Amino acid sequence: MRHTWRWFGPVDRVSVQDAAQAGAQGIVSALHHIPTGAVWPVAEIEKRQREVREGSLEWEVVESVPVSESIKTQTGPWREHLANWQETLRRLSAAGIRTVCYNFMPVLDWTRTDLRWTARHGAKAMRFDRIDFAAFDLHLLQRPGALDDYDEATREQAARRFGEMTEERRFALSRNIGAGLPGSADGYSLPQLREHLQTYSGIGREKLQRHLVDFLSEVTPVAERVGINICAHPDDPPWALLGLPRILSTAEDYAFMLSEVDSPANGVTFCTGSLGALAANDLPAMARQFAPRIHFVHLRNVRREEERTPCSFYEDEHLEGGTDMVAVIAELLKEEQRRRAEGREDHQIPMRPDHGQEILDDLTRGAQPGYPAIGRLKGLAELRGIERALSHPIYGRVLSKRS
Repeated sequence: MRHTWRWFGPVDRVSVQDAAQAGAQGIVSALHHIPTGAVWPVAEIEKRQREVREGSLEWEVVESVPVSESIKTQTGPWREHLANWQETLRRLSAAGIRTVCYNFMPVLDWTRTDLRWTARHGAKAMRFDRIDFAAFDLHLLQRPGALDDYDEATREQAARRFGEMTEERRFALSRNIGAGLPGSADGYSLPQLREHLQTYSGIGREKLQRHLVDFLSEVTPVAERVGINICAHPDDPPWALLGLPRILSTAEDYAFMLSEVDSPANGVTFCTGSLGALAANDLPAMARQFAPRIHFVHLRNVRREEERTPCSFYEDEHLEGGTDMVAVIAELLKEEQRRRAEGREDHQIPMRPDHGQEILDDLTRGAQPGYPAIGRLKGLAELRGIERALSHPIYGRVLSKRS
């Protein structure tokens, strides 16, 4: 696989040079300062490329070109935003970029109740606590209809939890849940979040799926023409939140998306952490099923604290948690081997060590939550070790027989 590293630009406290020293071969980045829905200026794309090259690497994957709420709801200037998304693809292709990640999550992107929860050995990790989230929904946001989304036991636990919270914790909970995409300046106050939720009134699961297909039907032909693979990131977490539908959470969801717009350019960002939070998802089987359409991989692990949906979970170490990382990587290496045999130019799949626990000097560096230097270095080293062992002409065969 191609070992890449998420970098949030010059504001990132983890530098490109840090990434290179950690073993990364390429950079994953985006222009977070460009407003959602706007065309990415050529000058800004070229500037980001220069910034990455100064650290001795290349900008290889875009994560993400945001899909506006107007496109998702098909309201307001959504057609203008769609045309701008297409034009951004053309400009990225002209700059030599071949992989673009995006997501189609309504209003909230990845959602956590804690950004620096203390793990068992003192490391800091991101966590989703379902009772804290219910307390936020029922007692802070006070969303109409929220009571119907929780069983009686959860409502009672949420009420007790909310009553025990300090004002500081309530503020932090609102801030954590209302945060925008990683690296962006976007975020919602409680009134703004209520307003955005209203824009999805009347948009259920099937309608949002249709809007995704409409979006892909317009942008995929452009991606094909300019030689870019676009890849949809799964919902995180993979279940409905705040009454909003989720449409990229399961194998069935992805099978629908890929069959409705059946093009090699339309593919998957295979995130083992997002999909792994849902106990019903068989990650090695999903990697095998969608292998030809996997264009980008996020390797991380989560520890489900209860076997229910929704559940509480936290970001575990890369080789811990509920996902068999060896089995997943084995499937990805088989796909790369198949692509090489076909003579595909994109036989090497870009992957990055996604998230990571804050350990050692990470604890004082103050990097973007989930994106520490040493925690990701550790994860990348472990993942590279698995890949190297599975790729070995002798030991790889031994491991394959054992599995």
